[in-house]
Amino acid sequence: MNVYDYAMKVEKDGEAYYNYLASKAPNNGLKKVFDILAEAEVQHYNVFKSMRDKDGSDFKSIDISTDTKTIFETLNEQRDSVTFDAEQVKFYEDAIKREEDSYQFYIDKANELEDEEEKTAFIDIAKEELKHKAILEEIVHFIQEPNNWVQSAEF
Repeated sequence: MNVYDYAMKVEKDGEAYYNYLASKAPNNGLKKVFDILAEAEVQHYNVFKSMRDKDGSDFKSIDISTDTKTIFETLNEQRDSVTFDAEQVKFYEDAIKREEDSYQFYIDKANELEDEEEKTAFIDIAKEELKHKAILEEIVHFIQEPNNWVQSAEF
């Protein structure tokens, strides 16, 4: 399996996991957050597919940035309806680990690529995976202490 096929598999798996988390979300706010993250994984998949197929698509023009403002506005609006259990936190912690692994994989592969545009795309997506990790960490903090949660200055 080449690097693009593997990256596409990672993104498909991420999309499926976020869709699963959305289906288990305890409220509409968290469901919306996971839907946004699943869509981000679809966008990443499309970038890797474009690179693999060399189909002439301008993968550099695809907006892969996750809308963190919407995510945290949604969480804040849903503050009063947050309920969670230990199993949900475990799912979110697993998702954090997946994002860490994806980040490292994309950085490692970027260092192996010779094409500068593709290298940059891998690095940009790696940065997005770090952003997803930070979002998930904020969610864990939010669901553990919704009344004490303040959105990180990073976002």
